[in-house]
Amino acid sequence: MLADGVGWGGLLEPAGSPPRHAHTDACYVPHMPQPAKAARTPRPSVEASREPHGTTESAGSRRAAAQRLTMRRKLAAAAMELFATKGYEATTVDEIAATAGVARRTFFRHFRSKEEAIFPDHDDTLVRAEGVLDAAPPHENPLDTVCRGIKEVMRMYAASPAVSVERYRLTREVPALREREIASVARYERLFTRYLLGHFDEGAHHVGDDDPLLAEVAASAVVTAHNHVLRRWLRGGGEGDVETQLDHAFAIVRETFGTGIGAGRSDRSTPAATARTEGEVLVTVARTDAPLGEVMRAIEKALKKS
Repeated sequence: MLADGVGWGGLLEPAGSPPRHAHTDACYVPHMPQPAKAARTPRPSVEASREPHGTTESAGSRRAAAQRLTMRRKLAAAAMELFATKGYEATTVDEIAATAGVARRTFFRHFRSKEEAIFPDHDDTLVRAEGVLDAAPPHENPLDTVCRGIKEVMRMYAASPAVSVERYRLTREVPALREREIASVARYERLFTRYLLGHFDEGAHHVGDDDPLLAEVAASAVVTAHNHVLRRWLRGGGEGDVETQLDHAFAIVRETFGTGIGAGRSDRSTPAATARTEGEVLVTVARTDAPLGEVMRAIEKALKKS
């Protein structure tokens, strides 16, 4: 639970707050800096590491995970229904379990409290987001990797627009639910901050080296851009192409932070790609290891200026 007076942000806003214009509606997830550590070695995928005799075992694990998620969603639906009809305070865990048609002990096998019950997908989404980071191509800019990772969160919400909109309404009205959502969102930011910091050595943390600061601020910027787009989409009833809106927001983050994070640290003075117009000719210069996305962004930027 957050202490009184502690700032909060992410997807939510205080209950009873007057409406604000979209361009001033900036809320931030509480920043939680993490110590730098060495970049992690990508873990082999299940398919790559599976032995022939383990096929049945892996299939069983997938079925168990699917059954677990199905039950968590069933309990979440029951909780949301009761919170909406009876009110959060008047609803008990026993009532949630009964509405879902399960025993009280089943509820507590999946959730620790009733406020946790309306967020059934965050744990699995966090695992998927981490999987995106672990499987990132070696030459991909880490900032691009983080942007791809947080898209897993957006897809979780976009998969069930009506449920997401109703949950957003409830979290705005009930402080305990709002705090639970903030805690969930903060986990993503810690994951992305650790990932970006992992592309710098411990020795990078010295006076005059801004790389670690840039990594932490960039992680916060990606999360904030995601949350801004998600809030706007939820307030609009969950309609529209939210992924296209998210890509636009990420383009702004990339433009702000450039292409230096974690890429070519030994020669930060040389950008991965540059482009300029000379009359009616576009000249592009790129390192051989420059990610295609950075090359295309350099070209687009030059064309806009021409």
